[in-house]
Amino acid sequence: MTSAYQQLTQTFQRLSRFGHLSAIAGWDMQTMMPPAGSQARGEALAELSVLQHQLLTDSRVKTLLEAAQQESLNDVEQANLLEMQRAWQQAALLPAALVEAKSLAGSRCEHAWRQQRPANDWQGFAANLKEVVRLSREEAEIRAQAAGCSRYDALLDLYEPGMTSAQLDVTFGDLIQWLPDLLARVVEKQAAEPVDTPVGPFPIEAQRQLGLQLMKLLGFDFNAGRLDVSAHPFCGGVPDDVRITTRYNENEFVSAMMGVIHETGHARYEQNLPKTWRGQPVALARSTAVHESQSLFFEMQLARSAPFLQHILPQVVAQMGEQPALTPTNFVRLNQRVKRGFIRVDADEVSYPLHVILRYEIERALIAGDIEVDDIPALWDEKMQRYLGLDTKGNYRDGCMQDIHWTDGAFGYFPTYTLGAMYAAQLFQALKRALPQLEAQIAAGELQPIFNWLSQNIWQHGSRFPTAQLITQASGEDLNPLHFRRHLEQRYLASA
Repeated sequence: MTSAYQQLTQTFQRLSRFGHLSAIAGWDMQTMMPPAGSQARGEALAELSVLQHQLLTDSRVKTLLEAAQQESLNDVEQANLLEMQRAWQQAALLPAALVEAKSLAGSRCEHAWRQQRPANDWQGFAANLKEVVRLSREEAEIRAQAAGCSRYDALLDLYEPGMTSAQLDVTFGDLIQWLPDLLARVVEKQAAEPVDTPVGPFPIEAQRQLGLQLMKLLGFDFNAGRLDVSAHPFCGGVPDDVRITTRYNENEFVSAMMGVIHETGHARYEQNLPKTWRGQPVALARSTAVHESQSLFFEMQLARSAPFLQHILPQVVAQMGEQPALTPTNFVRLNQRVKRGFIRVDADEVSYPLHVILRYEIERALIAGDIEVDDIPALWDEKMQRYLGLDTKGNYRDGCMQDIHWTDGAFGYFPTYTLGAMYAAQLFQALKRALPQLEAQIAAGELQPIFNWLSQNIWQHGSRFPTAQLITQASGEDLNPLHFRRHLEQRYLASA
């Protein structure tokens, strides 16, 4: 007879296949789908989400989960069963009607945002966002009552299991004590280090070719993925078919170049998740912060290092043409330039955490009901003034409308970006200890030892271990933000 655990693996294999279809349909919605398809696609995705919800919350699944706990399972199977239980608990709390309504509202809000952001139409955006927030609060309240925690913590746990706002307040509270001063010191130091800006135009096809070359250098498997264009860069799809996107600007090429490198970090993680467990929860990425640690490992730790930038410069010049800005010294300065800016995705690694803390503080208050959607623009401007010294009054497109996350109710996601940056710095320090010749290898383009280390310590484990255990096994300690601070000081102030 088939054991309870084996029956569960069959159910979760089906869920994985439905998730595959949903991921590709969602990718198409943001890249290829004509505008008139929005409503029908939104309804189709909502129907699929309801089908997945029904399959996962079937009473038989609960019975099988209880029975499987009594069976003799190896370590990986036990870890998989824990992830199954977590998935079931998360889904069983929500009525199917709420799942469908939230999916529809998110699709409607995201699709309209594509036109509303360029038009700086806050009023139109706010009307849709209010419904997303209402449904997100309803979900958060259900989850909070079941878990005995705050609304926001209940949503945060969906992205970063075990993390709480109390922990974030300590980590971010420490960050905010020293980061603004460090930012000011770096900006002052770099003011005496002139940098030439590359002069365009830079043809989109040349930028695309450069991106493909860098993806190849970084080990991207083109038999299991592709590069496309979207309004907001992202990595989607499934491990055997990873879809990454970027966006191009003919006036400058660095944003698209680094965007591709960032998303390639996500993609390499996905492509190297354990194939023997494919289709099961244990084969999924550990958490959002761990996922972000991989993209930021590639983009910030590796790709903005002087050895890497100098190695890729000949490829950059071949695509963009020779000019004074594309000399070794200037190219490094260009990619390590720190400045206060409006746009999070274009921010340097020094100012970036301030963008995240701003969003964290607003979304936490929004989900708690302490503020409403109409309060967001004024709060956004107040915090931008305080943290980055920038005025966003009336500039919604470069302010509170710039991100896609809130359109589909992804509240609790933003903190994972800075957690990911901290994990990335910590992992890179561990890598340096493991590979004493690391800088020379990077300068020579010998990156396979790096990928081997990441595969051994992060990629191959999927969700087998809790985040704290995964990071401790890889680096020798749980999250230690001091590594991030030392990294920033070393890269940006070492010669001060």
